[in-house]
Amino acid sequence: MNFCMSIITGRGDSGDTDLLFGKRIAKSSLRIDALGNVDELNAALGLARAAASDPLWISLIDQLQERLVGLMGQLACLPEDEGRYAEKGYAAITQADLEWVTEQAHAYEAQGIKFTGWARPGAEGSLARAGIDFSRAVARRAERSVLALHESGETVSQEVRLFFNRLSDLLWILARVISE
Repeated sequence: MNFCMSIITGRGDSGDTDLLFGKRIAKSSLRIDALGNVDELNAALGLARAAASDPLWISLIDQLQERLVGLMGQLACLPEDEGRYAEKGYAAITQADLEWVTEQAHAYEAQGIKFTGWARPGAEGSLARAGIDFSRAVARRAERSVLALHESGETVSQEVRLFFNRLSDLLWILARVISE
């Protein structure tokens, strides 16, 4: 395979990493912690997606992952560059996304939930359900890191902050619906 440029640049050897618009930031920053947690959530959803057999689950997970990629873009942009981010027309979590996640949760909830006590991921023998439960736990961690970033004084939009709470609820429901 012939590559034009190597992914190994050495630019991160100093402990800094790139954000959008040429900005650099410490890898140990709260912003990078939040980005890493969202990236891990996206990967966890990918495992659940690969294990799923229901085309509706696969489609739903794909749509969630698409929103997470846009959300990572938002987090990779410092507050002073948010105007530039919007001008470029990059994806961003909006009120419509919150409403969509809530609608999905209500639709799956209406199918009936199998719940007999504390969740024991994997107990049903479904890799897809266990993957969704793992994704839910990672989503809660991502939520905490995004809230910590916001509470540190670096503004994170209300839609992004609420997205993780809604998403965690959807994932809890999804892991307990009767289908799949």
